[in-house]
Amino acid sequence: MKFKTMNDLRDETERLLPDNERLTGVGRFIRSLSLDEFPQLINVLKGDMSLVGPRPLLPEYLPLYNARQARRHEVRPGITGWAQINGRNTLSWEEKFEMDVWYVDNMSFLLDIKILFLTLLKVLKREGINSGSAATMERFTGSRVQDAG
Repeated sequence: MKFKTMNDLRDETERLLPDNERLTGVGRFIRSLSLDEFPQLINVLKGDMSLVGPRPLLPEYLPLYNARQARRHEVRPGITGWAQINGRNTLSWEEKFEMDVWYVDNMSFLLDIKILFLTLLKVLKREGINSGSAATMERFTGSRVQDAG
């Protein structure tokens, strides 16, 4: 039995509708429990990802980062991170990047334990999963904030 989590509904110009309009009931349920993150554990076991670190983003965003934002790549990407426990998809891109860089500068075993514990609490409370207007984060189109150094 195969469950569909997202449909391919399009508008009159054949553009895909926003994610929150294409998400099925099953998809909404899976996202509410963060079960859509589970397959990333395979990447952790392979060593491509860590449990904790800045969330991996689309490769097409790479040329859009300023120098400070690019510092998020100084550590292995993670399933959860500082930005996820401090707002997740309710944060702006600039806020996420600032939190990612803060994590890079303050990374420690104890911080990772704290992030894992708080992630578990967020998942159980189902907090911050969706942004205010969409089921997923809007696309990153570059920073409105200039690089400070």
